Amino acid sequence: MFYVDKRLQYPVKVENPDPIFARMLQQAIGGIEGEIRVCMQYFFQGWGARGPTTKYRDMLLNTATEEMGHIEMLATAVALNLENAPTTLQEEGAADGVVGAVMGGGNPRHTIEGMLHRHVLSTGLAAFPANCEGIPFDMSHIYASGNLAADMYCNVAAESTGRVLAVRLYNAAHDAGMKDMLHFMIARDTMHQQQWLAVIEEMGGHAGTLPIPNSFPQEKEDGENNYNFYVSTVDGTPPEGGRWTEGPSLDGKGTFSMVRNRPMGEEPVLGPARPDSGAQTDQIA
Repeated sequence: MFYVDKRLQYPVKVENPDPIFARMLQQAIGGIEGEIRVCMQYFFQGWGARGPTTKYRDMLLNTATEEMGHIEMLATAVALNLENAPTTLQEEGAADGVVGAVMGGGNPRHTIEGMLHRHVLSTGLAAFPANCEGIPFDMSHIYASGNLAADMYCNVAAESTGRVLAVRLYNAAHDAGMKDMLHFMIARDTMHQQQWLAVIEEMGGHAGTLPIPNSFPQEKEDGENNYNFYVSTVDGTPPEGGRWTEGPSLDGKGTFSMVRNRPMGEEPVLGPARPDSGAQTDQIA
Protein backbone atom coordinates (compact mmCIF):
# COMPACT_ATOMS: atom_id res chain seq x y z
CA MET A 1 0.00 0.00 0.00
CA PHE A 2 1.22 3.48 -0.81
CA TYR A 3 0.23 6.91 0.39
CA VAL A 4 0.48 10.22 -1.45
CA ASP A 5 1.73 13.49 -0.05
CA LYS A 6 1.32 16.34 -2.52
CA ARG A 7 4.47 18.01 -1.22
CA LEU A 8 7.77 17.21 -2.94
CA GLN A 9 10.54 15.40 -1.11
CA TYR A 10 12.84 18.35 -1.86
CA PRO A 11 12.09 21.81 -3.32
CA VAL A 12 12.14 22.07 -7.13
CA LYS A 13 12.52 25.64 -8.40
CA VAL A 14 13.38 26.96 -11.85
CA GLU A 15 14.23 30.62 -12.24
CA ASN A 16 15.11 30.51 -15.94
CA PRO A 17 13.24 27.79 -17.85
CA ASP A 18 15.43 25.90 -20.29
CA PRO A 19 13.79 23.45 -22.74
CA ILE A 20 17.18 22.00 -23.65
CA PHE A 21 17.80 21.14 -20.02
CA ALA A 22 14.30 19.67 -19.82
CA ARG A 23 15.30 17.16 -22.46
CA MET A 24 18.51 16.34 -20.62
CA LEU A 25 16.51 15.69 -17.45
CA GLN A 26 14.49 13.08 -19.33
CA GLN A 27 17.59 10.86 -19.19
CA ALA A 28 17.45 10.96 -15.41
CA ILE A 29 13.80 9.90 -15.57
CA GLY A 30 13.70 7.20 -18.23
CA GLY A 31 17.30 6.47 -19.14
CA ILE A 32 19.05 3.27 -18.17
CA GLU A 33 20.82 5.31 -15.47
CA GLY A 34 17.60 6.94 -14.35
CA GLU A 35 15.16 6.93 -11.48
CA ILE A 36 12.48 4.71 -13.03
CA ARG A 37 15.13 2.01 -13.35
CA VAL A 38 16.26 2.05 -9.72
CA CYS A 39 12.72 2.53 -8.42
CA MET A 40 11.43 -0.58 -10.18
CA GLN A 41 14.61 -2.53 -9.44
CA TYR A 42 14.32 -1.98 -5.70
CA PHE A 43 10.59 -2.69 -5.69
CA PHE A 44 10.94 -6.03 -7.43
CA GLN A 45 13.94 -6.99 -5.31
CA GLY A 46 11.96 -6.14 -2.19
CA TRP A 47 8.75 -7.85 -3.27
CA GLY A 48 10.69 -11.03 -3.97
CA ALA A 49 13.01 -10.90 -0.95
CA ARG A 50 13.10 -14.08 1.13
CA GLY A 51 14.86 -14.89 4.38
CA PRO A 52 14.42 -15.24 8.12
CA THR A 53 14.39 -11.47 8.58
CA THR A 54 12.35 -8.79 6.81
CA LYS A 55 14.86 -5.97 7.35
CA TYR A 56 16.33 -6.21 3.84
CA ARG A 57 12.87 -6.29 2.29
CA ASP A 58 11.86 -3.28 4.36
CA MET A 59 14.99 -1.38 3.39
CA LEU A 60 14.49 -2.07 -0.31
CA LEU A 61 10.82 -1.04 -0.28
CA ASN A 62 11.54 2.15 1.66
CA THR A 63 14.28 3.13 -0.79
CA ALA A 64 12.12 2.22 -3.80
CA THR A 65 9.40 4.51 -2.46
CA GLU A 66 11.94 7.30 -2.04
CA GLU A 67 12.91 6.85 -5.68
CA MET A 68 9.27 7.43 -6.66
CA GLY A 69 9.67 10.83 -5.02
CA HIS A 70 12.75 11.47 -7.14
CA ILE A 71 10.81 10.71 -10.31
CA GLU A 72 8.18 13.20 -9.14
CA MET A 73 10.85 15.85 -8.56
CA LEU A 74 12.38 15.34 -11.99
CA ALA A 75 9.00 15.33 -13.74
CA THR A 76 8.21 18.62 -12.01
CA ALA A 77 11.58 20.02 -13.10
CA VAL A 78 10.92 19.03 -16.71
CA ALA A 79 7.52 20.73 -16.68
CA LEU A 80 8.91 23.90 -15.13
CA ASN A 81 11.73 24.05 -17.68
CA LEU A 82 9.19 23.81 -20.52
CA GLU A 83 6.98 26.67 -19.36
CA ASN A 84 8.33 29.12 -21.93
CA ALA A 85 8.71 26.63 -24.75
CA PRO A 86 6.83 27.48 -27.98
CA THR A 87 3.98 25.27 -29.11
CA THR A 88 4.43 26.33 -32.75
CA LEU A 89 7.40 27.43 -34.83
CA GLN A 90 5.67 30.75 -35.44
CA GLU A 91 5.26 31.58 -31.77
CA GLU A 92 6.97 34.74 -30.61
CA GLY A 93 10.32 33.95 -29.06
CA ALA A 94 10.93 30.77 -31.00
CA ALA A 95 13.92 32.27 -32.75
CA ASP A 96 15.66 33.89 -29.82
CA GLY A 97 17.69 32.80 -26.85
CA VAL A 98 17.31 29.30 -25.52
CA VAL A 99 14.13 28.62 -27.45
CA GLY A 100 15.90 29.51 -30.67
CA ALA A 101 18.60 27.01 -29.82
CA VAL A 102 15.92 24.42 -29.15
CA MET A 103 14.17 24.87 -32.46
CA GLY A 104 17.45 25.20 -34.34
CA GLY A 105 18.98 22.06 -32.92
CA GLY A 106 21.66 23.49 -30.64
CA ASN A 107 21.52 20.51 -28.28
CA PRO A 108 24.51 18.42 -27.16
CA ARG A 109 22.58 15.18 -27.90
CA HIS A 110 21.23 15.85 -31.43
CA THR A 111 18.32 18.11 -32.31
CA ILE A 112 15.71 18.66 -29.64
CA GLU A 113 12.95 19.87 -31.97
CA GLY A 114 11.36 16.44 -32.24
CA MET A 115 11.47 15.98 -28.48
CA LEU A 116 9.86 19.35 -27.93
CA HIS A 117 7.09 18.44 -30.35
CA ARG A 118 6.48 15.28 -28.37
CA HIS A 119 6.36 17.26 -25.13
CA VAL A 120 3.74 19.44 -26.79
CA LEU A 121 1.66 16.81 -28.61
CA SER A 122 1.79 13.89 -26.17
CA THR A 123 2.03 15.46 -22.73
CA GLY A 124 1.19 19.14 -22.97
CA LEU A 125 4.68 20.28 -22.02
CA ALA A 126 5.16 17.69 -19.29
CA ALA A 127 7.59 14.85 -18.64
CA PHE A 128 7.08 11.32 -19.90
CA PRO A 129 8.65 7.92 -19.09
CA ALA A 130 11.38 7.95 -21.72
CA ASN A 131 15.02 8.91 -22.07
CA CYS A 132 16.43 12.06 -23.65
CA GLU A 133 16.01 10.57 -27.12
CA GLY A 134 12.32 9.82 -26.56
CA ILE A 135 12.84 6.06 -26.25
CA PRO A 136 10.41 4.69 -23.63
CA PHE A 137 11.87 2.91 -20.63
CA ASP A 138 11.08 -0.77 -21.25
CA MET A 139 12.10 -2.36 -17.92
CA SER A 140 14.84 -4.44 -19.59
CA HIS A 141 17.45 -3.09 -17.16
CA ILE A 142 15.67 -4.20 -13.99
CA TYR A 143 17.80 -6.71 -12.09
CA ALA A 144 16.12 -8.71 -9.35
CA SER A 145 17.74 -12.13 -9.11
CA GLY A 146 16.36 -13.37 -5.81
CA ASN A 147 19.97 -13.54 -4.54
CA LEU A 148 20.50 -10.73 -2.05
CA ALA A 149 24.24 -10.35 -2.62
CA ALA A 150 23.91 -10.34 -6.41
CA ASP A 151 21.18 -7.71 -6.15
CA MET A 152 23.29 -5.52 -3.86
CA TYR A 153 26.16 -5.48 -6.35
CA CYS A 154 23.68 -4.59 -9.11
CA ASN A 155 22.36 -1.78 -6.92
CA VAL A 156 25.82 -0.36 -6.30
CA ALA A 157 26.37 -0.25 -10.08
CA ALA A 158 22.96 1.35 -10.64
CA GLU A 159 23.55 4.06 -8.05
CA SER A 160 27.07 4.67 -9.34
CA THR A 161 25.95 5.27 -12.94
CA GLY A 162 22.99 7.29 -11.64
CA ARG A 163 25.30 9.51 -9.64
CA VAL A 164 27.58 9.96 -12.66
CA LEU A 165 24.57 11.16 -14.65
CA ALA A 166 23.40 13.47 -11.85
CA VAL A 167 26.87 15.02 -11.64
CA ARG A 168 26.92 15.57 -15.40
CA LEU A 169 23.51 17.23 -15.20
CA TYR A 170 24.69 19.38 -12.31
CA ASN A 171 27.70 20.52 -14.34
CA ALA A 172 25.46 21.26 -17.34
CA ALA A 173 22.87 23.20 -15.34
CA HIS A 174 22.88 27.00 -15.43
CA ASP A 175 19.87 27.52 -13.19
CA ALA A 176 20.49 27.82 -9.45
CA GLY A 177 17.31 25.92 -8.63
CA MET A 178 18.30 22.99 -10.80
CA LYS A 179 21.75 22.85 -9.24
CA ASP A 180 20.11 22.88 -5.82
CA MET A 181 17.78 19.99 -6.68
CA LEU A 182 20.62 17.97 -8.21
CA HIS A 183 22.97 18.53 -5.30
CA PHE A 184 20.31 16.87 -3.13
CA MET A 185 19.89 13.96 -5.52
CA ILE A 186 23.66 13.47 -5.73
CA ALA A 187 23.75 13.25 -1.94
CA ARG A 188 21.01 10.60 -1.94
CA ASP A 189 22.97 8.58 -4.52
CA THR A 190 25.93 8.70 -2.14
CA MET A 191 23.81 7.29 0.68
CA HIS A 192 22.31 4.57 -1.48
CA GLN A 193 25.72 3.41 -2.66
CA GLN A 194 26.78 3.21 0.96
CA GLN A 195 23.71 1.32 2.14
CA TRP A 196 24.03 -1.40 -0.50
CA LEU A 197 27.70 -1.83 0.38
CA ALA A 198 26.70 -1.94 4.05
CA VAL A 199 24.47 -4.93 3.34
CA ILE A 200 27.38 -6.70 1.63
CA GLU A 201 29.59 -5.92 4.63
CA GLU A 202 26.90 -7.17 7.01
CA MET A 203 26.80 -10.44 5.07
CA GLY A 204 30.54 -10.90 5.55
CA GLY A 205 31.99 -8.53 2.99
CA HIS A 206 33.58 -9.91 -0.14
CA ALA A 207 34.79 -12.96 1.75
CA GLY A 208 31.27 -13.76 2.93
CA THR A 209 29.32 -13.01 -0.22
CA LEU A 210 31.69 -14.19 -2.96
CA PRO A 211 31.47 -16.17 -5.08
CA ILE A 212 27.77 -15.66 -5.69
CA PRO A 213 25.82 -17.73 -4.86
CA ASN A 214 27.88 -18.69 -1.82
CA SER A 215 25.51 -21.59 -1.18
CA PHE A 216 27.01 -23.61 -4.05
CA PRO A 217 29.84 -25.90 -2.83
CA GLN A 218 33.06 -24.70 -4.43
CA GLU A 219 34.48 -28.20 -4.46
CA LYS A 220 32.02 -28.89 -7.29
CA GLU A 221 33.54 -26.22 -9.54
CA ASP A 222 36.75 -26.55 -11.54
CA GLY A 223 39.37 -25.80 -8.91
CA GLU A 224 42.13 -25.43 -11.51
CA ASN A 225 40.45 -22.54 -13.31
CA ASN A 226 38.45 -20.57 -10.76
CA TYR A 227 41.08 -17.91 -9.95
CA ASN A 228 43.09 -17.72 -13.19
CA PHE A 229 43.25 -14.55 -15.27
CA TYR A 230 43.36 -15.71 -18.89
CA VAL A 231 45.76 -13.91 -21.24
CA SER A 232 44.36 -14.00 -24.78
CA THR A 233 47.08 -12.15 -26.71
CA VAL A 234 48.23 -13.80 -29.96
CA ASP A 235 51.78 -14.52 -28.76
CA GLY A 236 50.89 -15.03 -25.12
CA THR A 237 52.65 -11.85 -24.00
CA PRO A 238 51.17 -11.05 -20.59
CA PRO A 239 49.60 -7.62 -20.06
CA GLU A 240 50.51 -5.40 -17.14
CA GLY A 241 49.49 -7.18 -13.98
CA GLY A 242 47.19 -5.90 -11.27
CA ARG A 243 45.41 -6.92 -8.10
CA TRP A 244 43.51 -9.51 -10.15
CA THR A 245 46.60 -11.34 -11.45
CA GLU A 246 48.47 -12.33 -8.28
CA GLY A 247 48.01 -12.68 -4.57
CA PRO A 248 45.02 -13.89 -2.56
CA SER A 249 41.59 -13.63 -4.15
CA LEU A 250 39.14 -11.14 -2.65
CA ASP A 251 37.04 -13.89 -1.15
CA GLY A 252 40.13 -15.37 0.54
CA LYS A 253 39.41 -18.77 -0.98
CA GLY A 254 42.04 -18.90 -3.69
CA THR A 255 45.11 -17.28 -5.27
CA PHE A 256 45.07 -15.20 -8.42
CA SER A 257 47.36 -16.25 -11.26
CA MET A 258 47.91 -15.23 -14.87
CA VAL A 259 47.93 -18.00 -17.48
CA ARG A 260 47.87 -18.10 -21.25
CA ASN A 261 44.44 -18.88 -22.64
CA ARG A 262 44.71 -22.14 -24.60
CA PRO A 263 42.08 -24.30 -26.27
CA MET A 264 41.13 -27.22 -24.03
CA GLY A 265 38.51 -28.61 -26.41
CA GLU A 266 38.42 -29.70 -30.03
CA GLU A 267 37.05 -27.97 -33.12
CA PRO A 268 33.29 -28.56 -33.08
CA VAL A 269 31.89 -30.80 -35.81
CA LEU A 270 28.14 -30.61 -36.29
CA GLY A 271 26.00 -33.21 -37.96
CA PRO A 272 24.29 -32.56 -41.31
CA ALA A 273 21.19 -30.40 -41.54
CA ARG A 274 17.84 -32.14 -41.25
CA PRO A 275 15.88 -32.59 -44.48
CA ASP A 276 12.99 -30.61 -43.01
CA SER A 277 15.12 -27.75 -41.70
CA GLY A 278 14.95 -25.54 -44.77
CA ALA A 279 18.70 -25.74 -45.37
CA GLN A 280 20.40 -25.94 -48.75
CA THR A 281 20.73 -29.34 -50.41
CA ASP A 282 24.52 -29.17 -49.98
CA GLN A 283 24.03 -29.01 -46.21
CA ILE A 284 21.84 -32.10 -46.03
CA ALA A 285 23.44 -35.55 -45.95
